[in-house]
Amino acid sequence: MDFNLNDEQKLIIKTTKSFVENELYPHESFIEKNGYLPKDLIKEIQEKAIKAGIYAANIPLEEGGGGLDTLTWLLFEKELGRANYALHWTCIARPSNILCAGTKEQKEKYLKPCILGQTWDCLAMTEPNAGSDLRGMKSSAKKTETGDWILNGTKHFISHADIADFTIAFMASGTENTPKGEKKLITAFFVDKGTPGFEIRSGYENVSHRGYTNSILEFSDVKVSKEAVLGEVHKGFDVANNWLGATRLQVGATCLGRAERAFEHATEWAATREQFGQPIGKFQGTSFKLSDMAMEMKAAELMILEAGWKYDQGFATDADMAMAKLKATEMLAMVSDEAIQIHGGMGLMTELPLERIWRDARIERIWEGTSEIQRHIISRSLLRPFENR
Repeated sequence: MDFNLNDEQKLIIKTTKSFVENELYPHESFIEKNGYLPKDLIKEIQEKAIKAGIYAANIPLEEGGGGLDTLTWLLFEKELGRANYALHWTCIARPSNILCAGTKEQKEKYLKPCILGQTWDCLAMTEPNAGSDLRGMKSSAKKTETGDWILNGTKHFISHADIADFTIAFMASGTENTPKGEKKLITAFFVDKGTPGFEIRSGYENVSHRGYTNSILEFSDVKVSKEAVLGEVHKGFDVANNWLGATRLQVGATCLGRAERAFEHATEWAATREQFGQPIGKFQGTSFKLSDMAMEMKAAELMILEAGWKYDQGFATDADMAMAKLKATEMLAMVSDEAIQIHGGMGLMTELPLERIWRDARIERIWEGTSEIQRHIISRSLLRPFENR
C-alpha cells in the first residue's frame, strides 16, 4: 500500500474541502435550529455539486458516475463528513451501489435519475423487530400464480424515503433448511412511490444528524411485477453483500472528517485560551488529551484506508471492515467528548460545532451495524479456524 496520495486524490480532497467550507458550512446553523432542509436549498447545492463534478462520485464511470475507486472515495467521504450530515448526504448524493446490480431496464429507470440528481434512492431493511438480526424480518413477499408478488410488512428508520421516488425493499420470500435450523430467504424488490398499498409516514425525531430524515414504510398487499425483483429471487442477501460491503467504511470515513474538525477547534483553543497566565495547552491535563486524540485519529484513519485499499484489491474481509468501522466510530465519540472537555462550558454552546459533532457521533456506533455486532464479526473470524477440530 502506497501512503502517498496521487495528483487526482489531492485534487479531489482540495475540491471537496473547498466545496464543504464554502457551500455547506454557511447553512449548518439554519439546519440545526430548524431541523429541516429546504427543498430550494437542496436544489441549489445539488446543482453546484453536479457542476463541480462531485455528485454520484461513487458510481462507476461506465454507469455514468464519478468512478472513484474505494480508497479515493473514502478520502472524498472524509472531507464531506466534516459538515452537517443532512447537507452533504442529501445535496451531494452518493446513490447506493446496489442499483448497479439491476437489469438494463432497471438501471435506466432507477439508477440514471439518481445519478442525474432527479431523485434519491432508499433501502428498506430494518424493521421494528429486526434490526441487527435481518433474518428475523417479518415483512413478507408471496408469489402469485401469475408471477407477480404481494408485499406486506413494516420497515422503519428508513433514510430519505420522504424524498425518494422509490425504495428497494428487502422481504422474506421463503425458507431453507440449514444445519443450524430453518432460515428465511430474502428477496429485494423495487417499489415505486404511489404504488397502491405502499405508504410512507414520518419517522422518529432524532438527536443525531438534524435535518436528515427517517421514515416508516408500510406495505399492505402491495403488488409488484416479477420485473421489480433486484437480482435473483431468494438472493437478496447476496445482492446486499456484493454491493453494500463498503458502506461500513463510508460511515468510518465520515467520522474521520468530523473528528478532524473537532480536533482542529480543540488544538486552536488549547493554544490560545489562557488560564493562570499561560495557554491551557501548556498544562499536561490538556496537552495529554490532544496527544491521545491525535493517536486515536491516526490509528482510525490507517485502519479505514487499509480496509479501503484491500477492498480495491479484492481481498478485504468482513473483519477488516468491522475493525475499521468500530475503531473510527468509537474514536469519534472519544475525540468529540475530549474536544468539549478542553473547551469547558464553551464547548457545549451552539456557537461552535462541537456539541453537534458530539450529538451526531452517538448514532455512528449503532447504524450500519452496532459496535457489538462489529465485535461479534471480529471475534468470530478469530475463533472460526478452531471450530470442528
